[in-house]
Amino acid sequence: MKVALDVPHRLTARTVPVDEPRDLLSLLPRPDAVAWVRHGEGLVGWGEAARVTIPGGSDRFNWAAGWLRETFQATRVEDPLRIPGSGPVAFGSFTFDAKSGDSVLIIPRSIMGRRGGQSWLTTIGDGGDPLTLLRSPADPGQLRWSDGTLTAPEWERSVAAAVEQIRHGRLGKVVLARDLNAQAATPIDARVLLSRLAARYPESYTFDVAGLVGATPELLVRRTGGLIESLVLAGTTARGSDPADDEARAKALLASPKDLEEHGYATAMVREALTPLCAELAVPDSPELLTLANVMHLASPVRGRLDRERSVLDVVAALHPTPAVGGTPTTTAVELIRELEVMDRGRYAGPVGWIDARGDGEWGIALRCAELDGPQARLFAGCGIVADSDPAAELAEAQSKFRVMQYALEG
Repeated sequence: MKVALDVPHRLTARTVPVDEPRDLLSLLPRPDAVAWVRHGEGLVGWGEAARVTIPGGSDRFNWAAGWLRETFQATRVEDPLRIPGSGPVAFGSFTFDAKSGDSVLIIPRSIMGRRGGQSWLTTIGDGGDPLTLLRSPADPGQLRWSDGTLTAPEWERSVAAAVEQIRHGRLGKVVLARDLNAQAATPIDARVLLSRLAARYPESYTFDVAGLVGATPELLVRRTGGLIESLVLAGTTARGSDPADDEARAKALLASPKDLEEHGYATAMVREALTPLCAELAVPDSPELLTLANVMHLASPVRGRLDRERSVLDVVAALHPTPAVGGTPTTTAVELIRELEVMDRGRYAGPVGWIDARGDGEWGIALRCAELDGPQARLFAGCGIVADSDPAAELAEAQSKFRVMQYALEG
């Protein structure tokens, strides 16, 4: 795909060290902000120095990389820190399906960062006063809930249809998602949701890019210089009602053939995707347990060293979509998703994160999230379907995943 890049006029970015902010998210002056925060560290931004909507198609990551390259090269940078996240930064959110053209990149006018005991402020052009709140966050208030594209029984029938396809050998795994709608009386302020998510799910990456708000536990890739890290999550169970129940559920998950099979597909694909990019790559032989506030996951941390100069977006392009959000084989799984979900996922289950002018960055998979549109919120939850999947159990798992954003909206 060849598309003329709409690159903004020459920008100037200035980074200065600042005193450590008490809370990054509390600095956001408006609801239309961007954020990527975990354990109080990360980046938040507001205002727009540049923004682009990325055309759909198989070449969309290359198109985005070209726009970023020309934009960053046209930016005059004053950055004494030169650490990941300092200087100009683009926040991005890509659609799950390459056919969709709603992916977006945003370079904020003001960016506040915190990492490893250092804090900084980057302003691009006239960034304005970073500490002046224009409007205080307001609670969404009472919500009205309604089914999304499919009702619960309809979605269970889709799961059953997927199981049949798997048992007949069409594919090994497919991830099916549901959506759920919430309606408030007034526009929903993303800052309220971000604060609740960060406090309740500190192990996850709390994010907001162009109205897609969530707390994902899944790190698709982090690049720091030539080093990369990824966290593969596949295989899930709900938390128990007490410590003994928790322990029993954890043991069952670690021994579950269905969940281990699902996890095996995901780790094998990540290994296959990253091996051509890396001089060294370490993938665990067996998963460990990641315990969150609402669920437990099978998890495999992956680490590698790139074989040459590649940006974090190059690695994102190689990894997406992983079997953790699509299935295997990928092409067949995506075709079945289009057929059985009967909806456009939009940016749900797509890559979300940030990239700086050096190519460093952090990108997750947009899970446990909602897309905001004024007073409306569209929530998403997905489950990995394999030959032994039970539709009722998958529905219960999806409902447990919805609770993350239901909590953020209702408090």
